[in-house]
Amino acid sequence: MIYILTGAIRSGKTTALLHWFKNRNDVDGVLCPDDANGKRYFLKLKNKTIFKLEAEAETEAIVAIGNFKFLRSAFNEANDYLILEASKTEPKYLIIDEIGKLELKNEGLHVSTKALISQFKSNDNTHLILVVRDYLLDAVLEHYGITECSILTTEDLENLI
Repeated sequence: MIYILTGAIRSGKTTALLHWFKNRNDVDGVLCPDDANGKRYFLKLKNKTIFKLEAEAETEAIVAIGNFKFLRSAFNEANDYLILEASKTEPKYLIIDEIGKLELKNEGLHVSTKALISQFKSNDNTHLILVVRDYLLDAVLEHYGITECSILTTEDLENLI
């Protein structure tokens, strides 16, 4: 089953997921919260490992979108982690935060998103949660060929069992 958590920019999607998964042991994936300085990083949920996402120097291999410069290596690590964890542990819920403009250009978390959508699409026992900004929802559905999914808001999270 595929769930899409959608909402406006800075509407609390990632924060809601952080609170929702806190006392659960059946959730894995990656979240992309901001640190105290407003810099984005990746958080591997199962082992609570964090790794840097935003580039600090122009010399690093980057992927740029708007004013943001992200480390290509961070996306590679996140993609590898998502695919590996989905294949070995079969969490009840796997979260990919977030699917946006980079993924629509086949960059960022595209590799894992594409692979995992087909894996989770026909499985009723495991659930993929994709975080998507509201204004990109239709484009993401079309890009990934998602025809069946449940659209969630942050308020809907508490109803997931």
